[in-house]
Amino acid sequence: MHFKKLTLFCILAAFAFGPMQAQAAPKDLPINPALPTLFLIGDSTMRNGTPRDEGYGTVIHEYFDLPRLNVVNRALGGRSSRSYYTEGLWAKVRAMLKPGDFVLMQFGHNDGGPIQHGTGRASIKGIGTQDVTIVHQKTGKTEVVHTYGWYLRKYVDDAEKAGAVAIIASPIPRDMWHGTRVNRNNHDYGLWSKQVAESEHAYFIDLNKIVAGWYDMLGPIMVKHLFPIDHTHTSPTGAIINADAVVQGLRKLSNCPLRKYLKVEIGPDK
Repeated sequence: MHFKKLTLFCILAAFAFGPMQAQAAPKDLPINPALPTLFLIGDSTMRNGTPRDEGYGTVIHEYFDLPRLNVVNRALGGRSSRSYYTEGLWAKVRAMLKPGDFVLMQFGHNDGGPIQHGTGRASIKGIGTQDVTIVHQKTGKTEVVHTYGWYLRKYVDDAEKAGAVAIIASPIPRDMWHGTRVNRNNHDYGLWSKQVAESEHAYFIDLNKIVAGWYDMLGPIMVKHLFPIDHTHTSPTGAIINADAVVQGLRKLSNCPLRKYLKVEIGPDK
């Protein structure tokens, strides 16, 4: 199904019948070791599931041919590029990677804020090599904090060393507007994620640009219905739209080997 048709259908259905529901993947679905695996790492916009809000990673498995590919969502709410690394979440994924696997990463929503006395999530802005050593007030432990780009590069480098393919996605837009145009992040986290992908020769999906284009067409009033609890977390309908946008971006990566695992009947121009 074409992305435009699917998006319009989702929006109209949400207004007429309430949020659409997709078949969410079991959180502890066994991994078939004989198959390649797509690992998703990120925050709650990728993995969150309540009756009112949902991350797109909980439904994106429906776009893939699961008899040929494992889809494992290892995103976790509240995590940033920094905290996903420091809490050991990436180490667990890294230990599972094998040649032929894929890692789709999306961070940025939780990377802002103070570094010295913050929540342990904020990274240094940008993609440089600078760092700062801090001592956590609560734990007393010392930590070297790096830039947003440093953490993304770490994930890409580790994935590639394991023989996996790295794909970076820019963060989805928030329900925040400047007039009739939704705010982009193409001057900060969206830009930095693209720059890291280019420097590391990783695949890049400009998810922010794709989804923002749709939000502009729909307008603030309609888009508001896709954000039932705040300006960051989407409804189940919004999750489907975002998942479809990821697939749209993936199909444009002509030489990305993950494309061959997509269901042929779903996606742009199908």
